[in-house]
Amino acid sequence: MTALTVHSLIESQAAQRPQAIYALSTEGGSPLRYAELARGCRSVAAVLRQHGARRGDTVSLVMPNGLQTLRVLLGAMHAGLCVNPVNLLSQPEQMRYVLAHSDCRLVCVAPEWEARVRAMLADLDRAVALLVVAPDASALPGESEAPAIAEAPPPSPEDPALLMYTSGTTGMPKGVMLSQRSLAANANAISAEHGLGPDDRVLAVLPLYHINAFAVTMLAPLAHGGSLAMPPKFSAGRFWEQAAQAQCSWINVVPTMISYLLEGGKPPAAQTAGIRFCRSASAALPPEHHRAFEQMFGIGIVETMGLTETAAPSFSNPMDPAKRKLGSVGRASGCEARVIDAQLSEVPDGTTGQLAIRGPNVMLGYYKNEEATRASFTPDGWLRTGDLGHRDADGFFFVTGRIKELIIKGGENIAPREIDEALLAHPDVRDAAAVGVPDRHYGQEIGVCVILREGSTCTEEALRAYCAGALGRYKAPGHYRFVEELPRGPSGKVQRLKLLPLFE
Repeated sequence: MTALTVHSLIESQAAQRPQAIYALSTEGGSPLRYAELARGCRSVAAVLRQHGARRGDTVSLVMPNGLQTLRVLLGAMHAGLCVNPVNLLSQPEQMRYVLAHSDCRLVCVAPEWEARVRAMLADLDRAVALLVVAPDASALPGESEAPAIAEAPPPSPEDPALLMYTSGTTGMPKGVMLSQRSLAANANAISAEHGLGPDDRVLAVLPLYHINAFAVTMLAPLAHGGSLAMPPKFSAGRFWEQAAQAQCSWINVVPTMISYLLEGGKPPAAQTAGIRFCRSASAALPPEHHRAFEQMFGIGIVETMGLTETAAPSFSNPMDPAKRKLGSVGRASGCEARVIDAQLSEVPDGTTGQLAIRGPNVMLGYYKNEEATRASFTPDGWLRTGDLGHRDADGFFFVTGRIKELIIKGGENIAPREIDEALLAHPDVRDAAAVGVPDRHYGQEIGVCVILREGSTCTEEALRAYCAGALGRYKAPGHYRFVEELPRGPSGKVQRLKLLPLFE
């Protein structure tokens, strides 16, 4: 029977393969086995309860990756609590907002964050307990002395299990509520889509406060009985060595990481030999980088896409390399997907519109924000993603940008990604991002921020001439800025609207 809750995913694997490894650290130490995980969930729950967390409450985590971070997240959800992993890259005012808005009763905080989080909690109008937890500790403080608690009834599929705040490119972030069912459904869908089994191990380099890592590297192995190897953080210099030493069979990355790995050059063949595929998600992967990665490392990329609101992936390319489509996020995976117009009607294949999704992976809604929740769903229950794109005759979806980031020049819609990709094909360009800049004649003109490869002497004049040929005069950018880096959210997506001040 398919598990419908995170609780049942954990218990099912602990019963079937108690001594199999669930997680290990690339830095050494004892691995976490499935039987230990299930027992640990009960003792973690006892500690959280001692600190005032009751079933249905929200527990926030301000912690980097580590096996203890995994245990706290899974133990809390196993016990029917709702977890709120806080983005460590947030601005202080955003983090304070999340801790206040989430109504958390307890915050588990890494030692280096304790003073900052205490200061943030000091002016809240409710009591919030603080539990200091080292992400790589072997147990929670007081765990061995915590009194055993009577086994509570397991959470139901509709109970909220995760409250994750979006990166908030404009204004304060919104809290996405995902149920036990949503998370379990996508864990099962990811495992089935990629044909994963008990022998598969993923290198878990993405932060657990991001939905991709949470759903794909933490929860999916619970559905197929596989495992994960966790480094403290992503390191382009140690990536292949870590994957080989931990005997990983697949890797899960975002396009920014692919860009860094390409800069690092080719590792010894022995370090990549055991990896059967690379999964790319969270942002569109430029075809130039896709081709270069496969050529350099000899590992096929399965491009996927999802949202926080859909518990990560809702689109995936097939595992069969011959059936994948370069530049496409793939077909609907674990849900239904369609393209709709402004009147919410489905449009014919090949027509650009907004992507909409319906299925068991979709969120319950935005926390304490009924207006935003209503605006995100069509009357018949389809989630409006805010992404622009089209579907082809084979059912593959192509995403061209965000509706709010669409450049409208003289009444013509221009997808920023089209500009990005043209520039990325230039040999001197390492990265690029286009944005609509206010213009009194056209309404908007195209501005582009460019990162040149190290040692390049390419000039603005050379890029202007190149873009005029590659894009035509009308779509060629009018404004160029050379930058050292692009502002990105935790998933690796460029936050284009943050580029606008560079063109003022």
